[in-house]
Amino acid sequence: MAESNRAGSNRAGSNRAGVVVPDRATPRGAFPHVKVAGDLVYVSGTSSRRPDNSFAGVRVDELGVVDLDIREQARAVIENIRDLLAAVGAGLDDLVQVTTYLVSMNDFGGYNEVWAEFFDHTGPTRTTVAVHQLPHPHLLIEIQAVASRHGATRIDRTTEESS
Repeated sequence: MAESNRAGSNRAGSNRAGVVVPDRATPRGAFPHVKVAGDLVYVSGTSSRRPDNSFAGVRVDELGVVDLDIREQARAVIENIRDLLAAVGAGLDDLVQVTTYLVSMNDFGGYNEVWAEFFDHTGPTRTTVAVHQLPHPHLLIEIQAVASRHGATRIDRTTEESS
């Protein structure tokens, strides 16, 4: 494939850039952590994987029994997304849309509890779907997101209605 036709190549004058963020878990494929297109920031599916390839929310005892914690994993995923956004000048407040993939909808309640630590009704729109599996058997959750570096427009209904 010619270099100028490669997907994701940086063309002269292009305002789109893919970014692999240093000191974060390396993507497990030929894709960036984030892709900036104008004011929009697209965050690739992100898990609780740490830079050393271990996972937050996973404990294996001396007998090899695995304990997976959706709350710890969800918190780590959101924090990983926060760090990826920060690398391109954005933050969690700039998120406008999130898609969450859960291996089991039985984890939906725990995920919602953690979500509420970071966001309220003025946060990003959200879709949550169940999937058969994720790229590693210890993963319970993966999130992809879209942010606007100009920030999301927030509407506070109580302020709007009282005006």
